[in-house]
Amino acid sequence: MSEINILDHLTIDQIAAGEVVERPASVVKELVENAIDANASAITVEIKDGGITLIRVTDNGQGIEKSQIKKAFLRHATSKIKDATDLQTCLSLGFRGEALASIAAVSMIECISKTTQDLTGVRYQLNGGTENSLEEVGAPSGTTFLVRNLFYNTPARKKFLKAPQTEAGYVTDIMEHVALSKPEISFSYIVNGNQKFHTSGNGNLKDVVYKIYGKDVIHDLIEVNEETSIFQLRGFIGKPSLTRANRNFETFFVNQRYIKSQLLSKALEEGYKSYLMLHKFPFSVLHLQIDTEKVDVNVHPTKLEVRFSEQATVYQNLYDVIIASLKEKELIPTVQIEPEKEVAPEVKKAGSVPEPFEMNRQLEVVMEKESVYGELEEIPKQQPLMQENMQKSILSKILGGSIGTEVPKNEKNISNIIKQKEHIIVEKAEQLGLFSEKLLSEDAKEAHNVLGQLFDTYWLVSFSDKLFIVDQHAAHEKVKYEALMEQYRKNEMTSQNINPPIIISMTGLEEELFCNHQDAFKILGFEVESFGGSEYAIRAIPSELYGADAKELFLVTLDELSEYGNKATSPSVVIEKIASMSCKAAVKGNHSMNQVEFASLFEQLLTLENPYNCPHGRPTIISMSKYEIEKKFKRIL
Repeated sequence: MSEINILDHLTIDQIAAGEVVERPASVVKELVENAIDANASAITVEIKDGGITLIRVTDNGQGIEKSQIKKAFLRHATSKIKDATDLQTCLSLGFRGEALASIAAVSMIECISKTTQDLTGVRYQLNGGTENSLEEVGAPSGTTFLVRNLFYNTPARKKFLKAPQTEAGYVTDIMEHVALSKPEISFSYIVNGNQKFHTSGNGNLKDVVYKIYGKDVIHDLIEVNEETSIFQLRGFIGKPSLTRANRNFETFFVNQRYIKSQLLSKALEEGYKSYLMLHKFPFSVLHLQIDTEKVDVNVHPTKLEVRFSEQATVYQNLYDVIIASLKEKELIPTVQIEPEKEVAPEVKKAGSVPEPFEMNRQLEVVMEKESVYGELEEIPKQQPLMQENMQKSILSKILGGSIGTEVPKNEKNISNIIKQKEHIIVEKAEQLGLFSEKLLSEDAKEAHNVLGQLFDTYWLVSFSDKLFIVDQHAAHEKVKYEALMEQYRKNEMTSQNINPPIIISMTGLEEELFCNHQDAFKILGFEVESFGGSEYAIRAIPSELYGADAKELFLVTLDELSEYGNKATSPSVVIEKIASMSCKAAVKGNHSMNQVEFASLFEQLLTLENPYNCPHGRPTIISMSKYEIEKKFKRIL
């Protein structure tokens, strides 16, 4: 048997670091949580190169006493608990005592700290877990951690880090959730010298949501403030109009700790079930305050997962609150003729924004003014599809056909426009032979009769002894899809400029997704560029989709592309996204069209190789015979 070795302290620390320090975002999370536990009212986080070369976390908290600073870097040394009995009642964000030791083991770390009662502070430096220097320095009250060259002494681990921009995205995601978890703390977040966001620390959660998600989200929020038998719940959920294609915007906090919970997500989604379409997910920022004895946060070293002792009760109570909140709110979207002018939030006195060695640490934070694009006119809508004097020539191409026309080989199963299995009724064999003329034929142009629009969704056309019903959305979707596919096959995807451009705010995670899938967006015909900070300008969209909601089109495409990773530019994925975009850009149901517009749409439908089904397989046209109608009215027995 091989000899059993007692590992040295340095090796033990590096092994432990593997559990706690996965990437720069892990370091930021641990240091920010320590700053929060130190009762800081303002915290500044700065990173460079995604946090690989530098992470700085500065707070105005209690500071670390000179006699205690070395002890803080020992494994399993913590001020949060004393023994196992404290685990059930501990409310601090960190209590394992592994973070500083683990970070120090794989980086060059410097800690500068001063308590309020001391006249001077102390600087403590370690390289790879080994003490380098300890000296007395002048410093403001609070603590600053400088972490440089992460994983410099563990190259095997460093090579698994992603590009700096991707790592910065992970850090941004952490900072956004931390800011939402503590609206009473002022957070300043800086990336490569540029400030990403700065919260006021006034305790208003809605202000933080505004900072992170932008003004568009604010208009579609429903406030939640309820107390149940097991928890207190406060925060915001989105109206059913505010949905996304994934769960990235379902945000939960338990006792002010950001967590991920399938139980809570399931309760939230079930509450929205009758309001949302399939594969759509709601927006939420919800804080649950629950008895510490009824929740276990010590499930995983990252404390991202929790376990509830009364899962069924938690699920049912959250479900009931969501249902009640949605029923109380009138969910009819408000349509405004003029864009609503955003009222600048009230100027607040922020908590001191900590910067190293500054004497004047009180800054007045003024939230940014409304973007100039918020007050510009909307993009002009599309002109009518055709002029009325062209209606007759257009409709002449819609109808017609000759008896005995040969059916193409690939359409043997098509009879009277739609597949036989999709007929509303099954006619008698002899009845079918009487009306073999096609609606979509030249010879039928004199026999057609457009009766009008039904339910602002369906168009009724009578021809020969049949009634044809056209779904305007499915038909328009197919036309858009075929036009885009033709451009894609010829490698001629064209874009239409938007003036003024559409300005959108992206979260850190969305920025990362966009940067990873820029090539896919270019292939699809989008032109998007940085507009400063976390804002981006959509300057062009696919020309065939001009007139659609550019922001919704972009965000839905971004959410859906995120599911494909590196395969996002593959032909099959691009074709699928073209179908999805066509659906989003097509005229919707409950939309009134005039006969000229319908005539133009119908003419375009006739030019397609397969006009009978939309890209998702739904029929564009169905029919009902005179025979069946008379049978329903008992004129035929």
